[in-house]
Amino acid sequence: MTSDDLVVETAYGPVRGVDDGTTKAWLGIRYAAAPAGELRWRAPQPPHRWTEVADATRVGPVCPQVTDPRIPLDLGGAQGEDCLRLNIWAPSGSTPGDGKPVMVWVHGGAYVLGSANQPLYRGGVLAGEGDVVVVNVNYRLGAFGFLDLSEAGSPSRTAGMRFDTNLGLRDVLAALEWVRDNIAAFGGDPDRVTLFGESAGGGIVTTLLASPAAEGLFSGAIAQSSPATSVYDAARSRRVAEQVLDQLGSDGGRLADIPVAAILAATKEVFNGVPSQSPGTLAFAPIVDGDVVPDYPVKLAREGRTHRVPLIIGTNEHEAALFRWMKSPLMPITPEAIRAMFEGIAAEQPGLQLPSEAQIQSAYSGLRTKARGMGVARDIGFRMPTLWFTEGHSTVAPVYLYRFDFSTPMLRLLRLGAAHATELPYVWGNLVAGPKDPTFKLGGLKHGKAVSRRMRRRWVNFAATAQPDGAPGEPVWRPYRHDDRATLVIDKQDKTVADLDRELRTAWGSEVLNFR
Repeated sequence: MTSDDLVVETAYGPVRGVDDGTTKAWLGIRYAAAPAGELRWRAPQPPHRWTEVADATRVGPVCPQVTDPRIPLDLGGAQGEDCLRLNIWAPSGSTPGDGKPVMVWVHGGAYVLGSANQPLYRGGVLAGEGDVVVVNVNYRLGAFGFLDLSEAGSPSRTAGMRFDTNLGLRDVLAALEWVRDNIAAFGGDPDRVTLFGESAGGGIVTTLLASPAAEGLFSGAIAQSSPATSVYDAARSRRVAEQVLDQLGSDGGRLADIPVAAILAATKEVFNGVPSQSPGTLAFAPIVDGDVVPDYPVKLAREGRTHRVPLIIGTNEHEAALFRWMKSPLMPITPEAIRAMFEGIAAEQPGLQLPSEAQIQSAYSGLRTKARGMGVARDIGFRMPTLWFTEGHSTVAPVYLYRFDFSTPMLRLLRLGAAHATELPYVWGNLVAGPKDPTFKLGGLKHGKAVSRRMRRRWVNFAATAQPDGAPGEPVWRPYRHDDRATLVIDKQDKTVADLDRELRTAWGSEVLNFR
């Protein structure tokens, strides 16, 4: 193969990738202009066209973010505002027009952390063994991506500039439009695009399923551990914006000129402060702006107003264990914090009727105080929103519900089990992060490799055919229907269980959501 075989002409200019013999990769491709200066806090704009072949053999910058010593992430690249880049992997033998299924990944990180460049998300295994084209998207985070300045501050502070809402969502939409217009040249099928993501990335998936702006941009979706109810109203977003502006000060300088370091410092203060004041809530997250997000996604799902595309959605058995281990206020487990979290969610989600404290105490009465708190936190943060979204979306399109239960001996020893994000290495096939990764130190790698093969096979088959079929002899994963509410339990041995969450649904009430 000559180097010219790796040159692909995009709508904005040619790019040259690299081939390792198994997969081709094009890294750091700019899908939008750098959102800096006058474009900061503005909707993404098309990149400037180029004529010389651009080097796409190394990743680009990742969105500036506040790192957390409790989360030792390898971001896979330097930070910088010119971060609206994407990475593509395709099988080595692929050629333009092959029409392979496309999987577009949106990373997680509480809307403030992470990047598409993380080694965990390298797409070589998924693309090469799955015969798909994988696209990883960097988008704006924290105050850069989810701060609503549309009505915040005085004219002197904003210098009369117009700012847009839900910038992180708009970035992902721009990337999906880029994929639609360009992916055929990389061997992908623009009519078979599956949008998938985890945690905040899963929240972006469920939010875009309810966004008119996403119509026609993807044909399937996978939401892993989506915080589907962590979407807030405009009034709250304005309060958060005022807090950030207060942290930045009102020295008369334009917001476009404020140093990145100052914005990150303000982001850190507000991000840490909000969940301390309102447990379980995020400072920076999608908002109902009447534009990109016309209403609360779970509400729209319950009304049958989400996009009619098939969906895989699910959670992990011990979601809250990671947050307990991190001592994070994002997932409170004390009775007082859980009570405050319930009150906050009820206030933020109009029409959402939650169980009383007495009902919750009764439902989890067989557990010790900490275990009860962990169960409630897991269910209000992840499992119940997933079930609510599933109940609604299943009326307009097939939904495949799962629960990930697999854990290694080391993770069980650490009391993490199948914690939040522990399914990620199995989806990507990148099981060992490095010599210091403790996950398999006490064994479990053989089973882990089998779990990974099965998950990747189902995820890839879903992208290819809209059905998450396993290999012959593996359990049939039935769509979620009200007559049996089938759930695939992913463990050493997978199994399909009818109405796995019956007791949970009963405890929370048969009609927890009664929207006005």
